[in-house]
Amino acid sequence: MVRGLLNKLVSRSLSVAGKWQQQQLRRLNIHEYQGAELMNKYGINVPKGIAVSSVDEAKNAVQTAFPDAKELVVKSQILAGGRGLGTFKSGLKGGVHIVKVDQVEDYAGKMLGQILVTKQTGPQGKVVSKVYLCEKLSLINEMYFAITLDRITAGPLIIACRKGGTSIEDLAENFPDMIIKVPIDVFQGITDEDAAKVVDGLAPKTADRKDSIEQVKKLYKLFCECDCTLLEVNPMAETSENQLVAADAKLNFDDNAAFRQKAIFALRDPTQEDPREVDAAKADLNYIGLDGEIGCMVNGAGLAMATMDIIKLHGGTPANFLDVGGNASEGQVVEAFKILTSDEKVKAILVNIFGGIMKCDVIASGIVNAAKQVDLKVPVVVRLEGTNVDQGKRILKESGLTLITAEDLDDAAEKAVKAAY
Repeated sequence: MVRGLLNKLVSRSLSVAGKWQQQQLRRLNIHEYQGAELMNKYGINVPKGIAVSSVDEAKNAVQTAFPDAKELVVKSQILAGGRGLGTFKSGLKGGVHIVKVDQVEDYAGKMLGQILVTKQTGPQGKVVSKVYLCEKLSLINEMYFAITLDRITAGPLIIACRKGGTSIEDLAENFPDMIIKVPIDVFQGITDEDAAKVVDGLAPKTADRKDSIEQVKKLYKLFCECDCTLLEVNPMAETSENQLVAADAKLNFDDNAAFRQKAIFALRDPTQEDPREVDAAKADLNYIGLDGEIGCMVNGAGLAMATMDIIKLHGGTPANFLDVGGNASEGQVVEAFKILTSDEKVKAILVNIFGGIMKCDVIASGIVNAAKQVDLKVPVVVRLEGTNVDQGKRILKESGLTLITAEDLDDAAEKAVKAAY
């Protein structure tokens, strides 16, 4: 949900290459229940809730945590937005349900272990391993709140809207004037005046203004102290008790801060991530899976971007972004090939190496060893240039592998597209 909205609000005119570059940044994403627990530690109002991973745990949670409740909210936990409007592959509509307490076990059983498909998961969906049981609040108003990083102002940007919920993207598109944006001076921090502007944008009906301002400041404090790249609350709800409550929570964190946010990064759920990206991270490779059919292995982010662009220019579609870096080992090259060939959509592989720090003979040896370990069923186009290029070409030639060689990037892209299609 937030990606569509923030792209419209902050960066309406990203180029295709820019989108790839944006995706290259790795940001830890945690589950809603984990975000709610973190918010609670910062004094932010959140609904009472318990995450469970089995029907028995759900039954026990109802009895111990919600003994007097008549209704509860059962929320599937996956690392993707649009759960409320999603559909399980089993046929169940919706990943969020308000049910009577005697139905909680039934709905938990229908969700746990099942695949939920939303507009953000893609058709493959994601497996629900936990459900979050929350108290049902008496809401009188739903709003939207988010903090993200803004390149234009070079600092945090708070976004607020007096209407929230599942249709926030449509609101941003059709009624942009309803969205208010408050940039925060990163050196000065959030002021009472900044927080008041945000509260005015939320336009609560009955919530205490002073308390609401304090809630906004606490959210900003969490954003900064926990090294967030995104904090989204949709809906930011107003209850009949005249409180602002973060009824849903989505938080992303800067991976560069992992060394000082060890407790937060221990919450990572690799089962919700692309397994190829998990394997790449273990091998210290920069990999982002895309939807195309030409696998790319390149050294250097800029050259990788240019390689994907020129593939598109020749009518192909890249299957990934993969930067092996300037000092990759032969073993890393082998792992890179394993990741590329694990993608069933890949119909050809393009290796584009400009050897500066990275040596062409290391890449060539890696390709040869990868071919011995991996059953290569797709054509491989190789373009080598730079340090030790003659040794690299000789290694490939003497290997006996059936490879398609190219003299330059344009030639390589053209041959890769022809081989794939």
